[in-house]
Amino acid sequence: MNTMFQKSIRDATHVAFDTPTTERLARLGADNTVRASDCLIIGPSRMDTMEHARTREAWWSSSEEWDRLYSSDIRWDLPVVLWVSSSLHERVNLWRACSWLRHLGIARHNVFIADFDPVHRSRIPEEPLPPFDCSASVSDHPDEVLLERLDKARPWPRERYDRAVRLWERYVDTNPLPFVERCTRGVKGFPELAPLWALLSSFFPRRSMRGAIRLSRFDELILALLSTEWRTPLAVCGDKSKLGVELWQFLDCTGDLFLPRRLEQWADHDSSAVVERATGPKPADGYPMLSLVYRLTDRGMKLREGLDRLADAPSLPIAGTEAYSTSSPWVVLDDGRLARL
Repeated sequence: MNTMFQKSIRDATHVAFDTPTTERLARLGADNTVRASDCLIIGPSRMDTMEHARTREAWWSSSEEWDRLYSSDIRWDLPVVLWVSSSLHERVNLWRACSWLRHLGIARHNVFIADFDPVHRSRIPEEPLPPFDCSASVSDHPDEVLLERLDKARPWPRERYDRAVRLWERYVDTNPLPFVERCTRGVKGFPELAPLWALLSSFFPRRSMRGAIRLSRFDELILALLSTEWRTPLAVCGDKSKLGVELWQFLDCTGDLFLPRRLEQWADHDSSAVVERATGPKPADGYPMLSLVYRLTDRGMKLREGLDRLADAPSLPIAGTEAYSTSSPWVVLDDGRLARL
């Protein structure tokens, strides 16, 4: 018999991958909730838990505990319920949670997956869906649906659970090729892999068939939306052009505060600046999108057309590797494959 039929929501440990779901579960009576809401789409990820926590804290420059998966004070009462939506960043966190629970010695048959399809909010039938689903949440569904799904939650079959654990191991590997190959080839039970690589590949530099090296699509958008006039990060991401809309689709997955962070990385990159920075209209404390302004230099205008070398751009940690790394140079080819430069 399904263990969940014998236990109330109060008796289980509930893992949620965003704050709204954590709060909803608590209101429904869950006494033991674990929030693991770090956006692992961007920034470094590591297999070793101590190293992962340390590098993530340094990446976000914050000690706020959004991610409690590895916290030592968690009471892992059985069963464990993993609540997951179709959001790409939640799917990656799901793989990580499966890996961690196995590390803790919690048997697969004590881990129940409550999996939710997306809720399409658009009232305009002809409006196209965004290319990346990163905003879905379990909390989009009413309480009765959550409780019904809890009753129907089941452990994954061993093979599927094993695949989730292996996907996390591949995701954090310093060699990204095995993971990318799984994304392009497909893995049964994990339809998120193709759109996830489409998103991740947008942060790597590109190489054309003729060998020319270009900026990543994300950086290309940033530099295209900047000019020789000063602009705040808010003005850049709020641009109403087609390029601005495309940039916002990426920020919907990374969080909008990744934009000022990336602009800072560009401004700090080297002495021959591509992007210049100056004080903005609002104070630094509490206004990250308005406290600084940025503009392109002449070199930045030229860089829009292509890179002479990878070191022209600041490196960017992605999962277990880095984009624009000179020591481990990876580029995306025209057909979407990842290759060594």
